[in-house]
Amino acid sequence: MTDPQANCPTVGEVAETARRVIAQVERAIVGKRNVLEMIMAACLTGGHVLLEDYPGLAKTLIANSFAAALGVQFKRIQFTPDLLPGDITGGYVFDRAQNRFVLRPGPIFANIILADEINRASPRTQSALLEAMQEYQVTLEGETMRLVEPFIVIATQNPIEYEGTFPLPEAQLDRFIIKLSVGYPTPTEEQEILRRRRDRRQDAVAIEAVTDAEGLLRLRCAVEQIYVDADVERYMVDLVARTRQHRQVAVGASPRGTLALLKLSRAWAAMHGRAYVLPDDVKHFAKAALSHRLILQPDLWTVSQAADRIISEVVQSTPVPVIGDRTT
Repeated sequence: MTDPQANCPTVGEVAETARRVIAQVERAIVGKRNVLEMIMAACLTGGHVLLEDYPGLAKTLIANSFAAALGVQFKRIQFTPDLLPGDITGGYVFDRAQNRFVLRPGPIFANIILADEINRASPRTQSALLEAMQEYQVTLEGETMRLVEPFIVIATQNPIEYEGTFPLPEAQLDRFIIKLSVGYPTPTEEQEILRRRRDRRQDAVAIEAVTDAEGLLRLRCAVEQIYVDADVERYMVDLVARTRQHRQVAVGASPRGTLALLKLSRAWAAMHGRAYVLPDDVKHFAKAALSHRLILQPDLWTVSQAADRIISEVVQSTPVPVIGDRTT
């Protein structure tokens, strides 16, 4: 019997491939290294990403650039109030030439899906993504079909426009492994954006594929081999448990949040050439993996970045395990 781990790349190969992918994406994106590395970690885990920020900060460009650098199929869905579930999943249509109903697949059947302005669609349409994001399948007319692998949803939403939008329910927010904010560039970075555009003489940025769908799945296989000490696992559990005990939190993070910390910290370790997870790897993803999973007390609903502040308090108050050197 063939060992399924035999064809897994080494940790060094994962780190090198991730570095090359990010370098390609940085041909289009200036000055957002940490955000790009965290999205790369999410891709290595098979998780979905929610980008929440103001218009014009390259959220769509980031998704498109990652798809190009990873060499996978990319589809963009513009969410609007009149978008229907069938516009996402596809459906059966009558083909007169064949005198029968045939399946016309929707844009959901791709490797990376950009759900642009996801909170503009109705809850009924948003729910069309729930099954796909969690079970990696779509049910049409009673028939269940598996989605292509890898399958990653990168969704965007604008945090300042509320009229004509439908906030994502907690069940759907919980399906995103991380929630990130891109942020404005510094003046130096913004001038670099202008220089690159002037030198290119066109809007499009040429990005070369570093790997492909099969290659990304092989990288995930290597991430699954990363060692996690029992004390580090307990540290993840303690962090999440304290979100449930915080006096300003009505409902804390679910076990899916703990699993997110596990997956992301393993990917982060592999990206940095380590075959084991450190507590600092877990800390790095605490806000991105947990803040959107909290339901705060009503008096904090309108307080900006209250969830991030609470996660910072939780991280500071949780004892960190001491892990010995694994390199020897």
